Amino acid sequence: MGTSGIMVIKVGGGEVDSSQFLDELAGIVAGIKLRTAIVHGGGKDIDRLLEALGVESRFHQGLRITGDTAIEAVEMVLSGLVNKRIVGRLVARGVKAIGISGRDLGLVRTVKLQAEVDLGHVGEANAIDYSVLQKMMNYGWLPVVSPVSQDETGLVLNINADHVARAVASGLKADELVFVSDVPCIYDEVYELSTLKAVQAEDLITSGVIDGGMIPKVRSGIRALQEGVGSVVICDIQGLARRLAGERAGTVITK
Repeated sequence: MGTSGIMVIKVGGGEVDSSQFLDELAGIVAGIKLRTAIVHGGGKDIDRLLEALGVESRFHQGLRITGDTAIEAVEMVLSGLVNKRIVGRLVARGVKAIGISGRDLGLVRTVKLQAEVDLGHVGEANAIDYSVLQKMMNYGWLPVVSPVSQDETGLVLNINADHVARAVASGLKADELVFVSDVPCIYDEVYELSTLKAVQAEDLITSGVIDGGMIPKVRSGIRALQEGVGSVVICDIQGLARRLAGERAGTVITK
């Protein structure tokens, strides 16, 4: 277990459009004693805007295929609408939250992600300038990070928020990385998994038990542990509250 006194929370795009979820999140975060950073997605809001623009949403292994029009919509939604929605709700609960994207201050250093298919404006995080986040935390601020970033030429790239959360947690050597999902844990078909070993994970992905957006969460969690993060958990918002109260909840990923 790490001793940095830092927790990184990743919240998904399927939850951040819910007023009830944001109220619960803000209430929980306001009571966290550890220094905290939040990384967010915004999939539902992106889907709605792309649909309004007549652009089809397509995915490959849980990653959004992002063309020239889509990347403009993604940045507007993630670094604008969703980021400020989360920040605003936290500020209303007395949290000194500040929004930042991967582009700001060169926070996320990225290159275009190479995959079996051309994903378009999709990147992978090479490194995080974690000193930016540390300075914010030293002021008592809580950074809320949009995953939209750019490469060294200025090309805008969308990075999966799970991947950015891993990079942030690894850079800060966080005590805990929590992926807050819309399900309470990972299921092995019908059974709840309280723990998931790294050696199990790829088998469950291959068999289709772990699929869609859960794939990048699990793979990011395993890599985070390899990079020195104390512990990694996948749970829902109620599970986060229970864990902070000292109870067991969610799926703990182990080496």
